[in-house]
Order: sequence, then C-alpha cells, then structure tokens
Amino acid sequence: MNIKQFEYKPLSHYSYAIISEGKMAVIDPERNPQQYYDFAKENNAEIVAVFETHPHADFVSSHLQIHQETGATLYNSEKLGADYPHETFDEGNSFQLGNVTLKAINTPGHSPDSITIAATHGKETVLFTGDTLFIGDVGRPDLREKAGNMQAKREELAEMMFETLAHKFTSFSDEAVVYPAHGAGSLCGKNLSEAASSTLGEERKFNWAFKKQTKEDFMETLLEGQPIIPAYFGFNVGINKAGAENLQTSLEKIPFRENAFAEGLIVDTRAEDIFKKGHLKGSINIQASSDTAKFETWLGAIIKPNEAFTLVVDNKNDSEKILHRIAKIGYETQVKEVITIPKSELVSSDKLNVEDFKNHLENYTIVDIRNQTEIDGGSLFENALAHPLSELKDSAAEIPTDKPIVVHCAGGYRSAAGSSILETIFPNATVYDLSEAVEQFKK
Repeated sequence: MNIKQFEYKPLSHYSYAIISEGKMAVIDPERNPQQYYDFAKENNAEIVAVFETHPHADFVSSHLQIHQETGATLYNSEKLGADYPHETFDEGNSFQLGNVTLKAINTPGHSPDSITIAATHGKETVLFTGDTLFIGDVGRPDLREKAGNMQAKREELAEMMFETLAHKFTSFSDEAVVYPAHGAGSLCGKNLSEAASSTLGEERKFNWAFKKQTKEDFMETLLEGQPIIPAYFGFNVGINKAGAENLQTSLEKIPFRENAFAEGLIVDTRAEDIFKKGHLKGSINIQASSDTAKFETWLGAIIKPNEAFTLVVDNKNDSEKILHRIAKIGYETQVKEVITIPKSELVSSDKLNVEDFKNHLENYTIVDIRNQTEIDGGSLFENALAHPLSELKDSAAEIPTDKPIVVHCAGGYRSAAGSSILETIFPNATVYDLSEAVEQFKK
C-alpha cells in the first residue's frame, strides 16, 4: 500500500490517500482538495473513491467537490443520512482498490455514524479510525446532542464508545497500524498524543481507553474535563452532511477593497502589535499572522455561524491565504468583504504598565479568558473573574468597569482577541491586554 498522510496543523487534522494499482482513495479530506489532486498526478493515479468516517464537526470536507471534479464515488455510513450522491459503507461492505481491500467497521462513540476503515493487503493492515480511536485517547462523545442526522446524548455515545473499544478491534493483531483523523491540539478529544500514528498493540498497552475497567469508570473518565465546543461545530456537521460548495467558486464571490472603512462586526487578522497601534473602532483581533496559530478555532468560537463580518487583512497578498483558512470551517460565506484599512482616523489600544499592575493588583479588574478546564486547574491571580473567550461576547456584561480591566490567557494569543472584544463592548472603559507578560506571573 502506498499511503500518504496529510496534516493541517492549525486544526490538528490528518487526512489520507491510498494508492494501489493506479487507483487512489481519499479519506477524510480537508476543504481544499488540490493536494490530493497533486499526489494523484505525481503517482499517475486516478482518484476513484472518497471515504468519510463521519460528518466532521471541526472542519469542512471537500468530498463533494472531489466527486464533482473527478467522478470519484463517495462512501459513508448509512446512519450519516448524507444529502449528497453516495454509496453506503457499513459493516459487511467492502471496496477493492487495486490490490487493497477496504472494509467498513461501525465504531460509534464519537458520533452515532462513525466508521473505521480497515485496509488490508496481504498480512498488512491499516486502520483509519477517524475520530473514534486517537493516539492515546478516544473521540469525545458530546458533540452530537444538537447536530447531525442522528443525534445522541453524550451519555449514550460514551456507552457506545465503551462497547466499540471492547468489541470492534478484537479481531485485529497488535501489528495493525492506527491512523487517526486528529492529533494533539484537536478539540475532538482531550489528551491526544503528539504522535501521528501508532499500532493497535501500542494503543492496547498505553491508551487509557483499552485498560480493563468498568463501563461506569470508562464513561466517567471520558465525559469529564472535555474542552470547549466552539459555536461552529454543529454548523460544520450540517455542511458536511450536505456537502460543501466548490471552494474557489465560494471564494470568488467575496469583494475586496483597499484603504477602506467598515462598520458592524469586524474581524482584524493582523498581528497584535500592529492592531494595537491602529485599527477600526469595534474590531476584534483574531490573529492569522502565524501559519500554525489556532485562527480557525477561535474565529469559529468567537463568531457565531451566519454572523456576517468584514475581514481586515494587512495587505492584498494576505487575502487569499486567510480566506482559504476561513473556508476550512465554512465561514467564507459570512465574509461581507475583505479590506485593508487606511493609516489615519484609526483607534489605538491602551498599553499596560506591567510594573504598576504587578505592584497594585487591587487597582485592576482581572479577567481570565482561558478555557474552563484551564481555569479549573488553578488561577494565576486571586480574585480574577473567569470569562472563557468562547463565551466572552455573551458574558461580558457581568464584568464591572469601575477599575481598569486587564485581560489574560495562558500565553497571549487569546488575550489579544479578548481585550479587543471588551474594548468594543465597553468603549468608555480602560481595557488592557496582559499579552505575553502573563509569563511573569506563572509560578
């Protein structure tokens, strides 16, 4: 088997291509299909099939576009209830890709419609486990209570996951390779390994979910301490169930203006230091200046699905790259226009005197915008007010403004967004971003 793993770091997403005898299958593709086309061309292969292990919540897949552009057949579980042309792929179904046999295993737990794809060639077995089995963990069971064709309560899915781990992988040897759809940093699990692959034997030894334990203990461990659920997750399940619009067609609809002003909801993607020197009033600073920053996650956590916004970029050359990133979560349809801003008639952000803050904490209202699981692990400041960033737009009204407000996170990236949100909500208050100076207060 010729297998290629593709990684998109900001979403910690892995997708795959398998080639055998000039035929190629793609598994869990990301929004832009060009890399799969390039790989097929490099190997003189024809893309004949695309497999979806489930309707993903954290990114938009290009399965429908690949079907429309190549004629490849789409395969997924019947339980998914897909609205696009497809063939069902559940236990008992198989697909022959050259000399490789692909078989479906229904592995519910992360979602009711999750499948694992077992690829075999001779004695070699590879398991494409989607969001069911990760390296060191399993998929979270709390994303399908309000989204998807089949909805299930988290307790039901946690119980399904227990049964999946207990029974669905027993027929495979320790040598079977495990290829998941996500790695460390993904919000689809809580303790994912940095490793991009493993073997079933290694997972049986070291993955907590394979340890001998009662169903009740398993479910309690799985359900506790799961990370945030960004607002866009249910939205993406819906897009993936229907199939996303052609990427380029969707992006071409978005206008661009230079040296422009805008009103309403504005997302400024420039670096924090540039933003603070001058920005349009009411802008939220969600930085896309780093290729590895979790821009997509925080855009989809702060901005709700179907909320229209203006996008600010540093220069025209940045526009296409950032729009491609926005399209990873299907938010390009919400972009009213992309603009660069003039150098005058802008507002700036107040700069914190860190020494004064350090010596007179009592003179400030401190807002901790880390995730609840981080906050539960311990506060950096006594009497800090907990307002996780994903909830800040809705909870900010509870924050007193009689003192200067200092916003902090764990490293500085999120506090740039958080402080800009509070600047917008409280135009007459003094709002500071502790930014990277937060490191000085860690014990």
